[in-house]
This record gives sequence, C-alpha cells and structure tokens, in this order.
Amino acid sequence: MDRTDICCIGHITHDKVITPRSVVHMAGGTAFYFSNALSGMEISYRLITALAIEDQSFVDDLRSQGIDVTVLPSAQTVFFENKYAEDQDHRTQRVLGQAQPFTPEQLTGIRARIFHLGPLLAGDIPVSLIRALAQRGKVSLDAQGYLREVKRTNVLAIDWPEKKEALQYVHTLKVNESEMEVLTGQNDILEGAKILAAWGVKEVIITLGSRGSVIYTAGSLTDIPAYVPTTSVVDATGCGDTYMAGYLYQRVRGASIREAGEFAAAMATLKIEGSGPFTGTRAEVLALLASRKDKVFR
Repeated sequence: MDRTDICCIGHITHDKVITPRSVVHMAGGTAFYFSNALSGMEISYRLITALAIEDQSFVDDLRSQGIDVTVLPSAQTVFFENKYAEDQDHRTQRVLGQAQPFTPEQLTGIRARIFHLGPLLAGDIPVSLIRALAQRGKVSLDAQGYLREVKRTNVLAIDWPEKKEALQYVHTLKVNESEMEVLTGQNDILEGAKILAAWGVKEVIITLGSRGSVIYTAGSLTDIPAYVPTTSVVDATGCGDTYMAGYLYQRVRGASIREAGEFAAAMATLKIEGSGPFTGTRAEVLALLASRKDKVFR
C-alpha cells in the first residue's frame, strides 16, 4: 500500500450546533472538519473513520470531493450537541451517541508520513494504537477526546491517566488553554508547554481562541496571531481542526514552524467567517495572509 502524506483517524459525528443566532444539524468531528479543510489542497490524504450505516451519506459527501475514505463498522455514530456563547470561544457539550473505538488490528499495514488522530471521547483510540502508528510515521494528536468523560449525556473534563505513556509517541500535540491546564496542572502557557515537551512531544501547539496560538519546539516558543475576520464571526465549530489541517499540510511540505502556524491561523479565520467546514484553497489562504498581515487581534 502506498504511503500517504497525511492520514487522519477519527469518527465523523452527527452534530447539533446551537449558537445565539441559529440551530444547525450537520456532520462534524475532527475527521469531518480536518478532511474538508484538506480537500482543496494538493496533497496525498486519506481518512479512516467509523460510523453507522444510516449515516453513510456523510462519507458520500466527502468522497464526492475526491477524498479517500475508509469506513470501519460501527453500530452507532457519535452524536454531539454543541452550544456556543456569544464570543464563540466557549461551549457546552452533550453526547447523545457513541461509536466503536479504533484498534491496532483494524489498521495493520496503514502507512503515512503523518498520522493525525482526532479522538472525540476517551476510549476512541487506545495507547496501543498510538504506539503502533508511531513506528510507521509521525503521530499528531488532538488531545481533547482523552479529556472528556461522558456521564449520562453530559461531558465532564477529566485528566488523561495514560498521558505520559502515550505522549512519548506523539510528535505534534494540539491542546487549547484549558486542556493544557488539565494535563499539566499549569496555567502558565510556557511552563505547561515545557511539561508536555518533557513528556516527549516534539511540537506542542496551544490554541488560545481569538488570542491566537503558540507553538513550543526545541526549547523555543513561537507566537502565532489570530487574524481578524472581514465579516462577523459566524461559527467557530471545527476551527481547531481546520488549524491543524493547515499546520500539518504546511509542515509536510517543508514549511517552518512560523510559516505553518500563520497559514493555519489564516485557514481558521476563513473558516470562522461561515457556517460549516473550510473548503477553500491554498491560494485563498495565501491571499488572506498577504492582505491581513497587520490585521490581528490584540
């Protein structure tokens, strides 16, 4: 089997997105937003997901864009309800359905330069799978799912008991500010990043909403701005996944940390200006960067 540039592993979800202005039902999850964001990019990309047969249309839509999708069996599809406040940086969440976890046995022989893992709940991707994938390519991880415990339908923030065992196999880690604090016990960005790096992560990405993001690698912290949208903020759902798609896309092409971070931030800005996923092109992202270098949140 050919080795792809980037392979994303994660569940497509059924999302109910509630904002002060609207209620929308749509596909979602890291797998969905990440895949759409890369659909217009020149890259070898593959998605491995799992969902119920009745939600096959979500996969059909991705395949219609030319995305290579492998679907593993699952009795249910993950069902999230996301409710956003006015500032879009904060949300409350409920889980109304859960899908089958991924296993190392299902993914034997899969190869990629970068594996991007998007667990949505703590049991989605076991450490054994992270370890196996790290032997075949660099592992990128969005840690949010490991910090979610579902009680009834409510999502509670928890620590990740296996974090030190798992993170030694992770090359690139993405967390937001609150997730970093849960994992490390630190509310200082630099100190939290240092702890995550000490556990083995090579590139630590901490997103800060409208305050941009920081990337810690090789003992150095790089500040990445958030670019001001030209229109009002419409829908922040999937912005972190879009950011990671842009970042990994640039890194696999040989871009520097700063170049990849700024490209990722620009993609997130374009995404936040409309409802649904980002489906633009590299040229559109570069045009935004050229026109708005001085228009950042302060």
